[in-house]
Amino acid sequence: MKLATLRTDGATTAARLDGEVFTEIEGYADLGALLGQDDWKQIAADASGPTHPAADAELETIVADPGKVLCVGLNYKSHIQEMGRDLPSYPTIFAKFTETLTGPNDDIEAVAEDPQLDWEGELVVVVGKRAYKVDEADAGQYIAGYAAANDISMREWQFRTKEWLQGKIWAKSTPVGPVMVTADEFDPAAATLHTRVNGETMQEHSIGDLLFTPEHLVSYFSTMLPLNPGDIILTGTPGGVGRARNPQVFLKSGDVVEVEIDGLGVLTNKIVDPA
Repeated sequence: MKLATLRTDGATTAARLDGEVFTEIEGYADLGALLGQDDWKQIAADASGPTHPAADAELETIVADPGKVLCVGLNYKSHIQEMGRDLPSYPTIFAKFTETLTGPNDDIEAVAEDPQLDWEGELVVVVGKRAYKVDEADAGQYIAGYAAANDISMREWQFRTKEWLQGKIWAKSTPVGPVMVTADEFDPAAATLHTRVNGETMQEHSIGDLLFTPEHLVSYFSTMLPLNPGDIILTGTPGGVGRARNPQVFLKSGDVVEVEIDGLGVLTNKIVDPA
């Protein structure tokens, strides 16, 4: 099943995608609100609200107000190596905030304060039920589904210090979506991630090369704090980012960047001048 959050008449609503038509899941403002219900999958399957052609639908980030946006860096062997680092024994983690997220087709403003705007196509894990101190062997049952993200990074600010946060949390810089595909219909290990800038492929890599799997990450994060329905985890990016190229390549106003994961759809975002 494919689920999303639509923008409709100044509000938002959870919706189910069937082919080329979205059906509203009435009573739930976004996917996060829906996932808060124990029987969310049945509610979604039974929904029969107003419909919208997918081609005309305006999509919100899949969870409009997640309690937690947890992120992992250096999680593909190729990316670790291109950044000149050793393979880590533990995940490198940081966080984002709700204000950092944006819709899967929204424009992203270039940053006047940092000319080194870079792409990072990523797989997103969406938590489906409360998880606290869960074993890795059991962690899959806590995953509602998967989506795509682009962890747009401001590299000059990111590397001002050893902590990355200041290069990762700029407002409306991280598109997530376009839909969440439920875990029973998507196998991350069998999918390939593609990132394109102005049609040119910059990243193309098997998600099966993740160093720390979605199940490992759910278990690891849940060791520290409870994960709740609607929380999201960005799992890291593979090789091919602009900063690691020779010569380096960064995004500029007018560029169109796409992130596609087989089976999950495509994020398409245009870089525009700062307001």
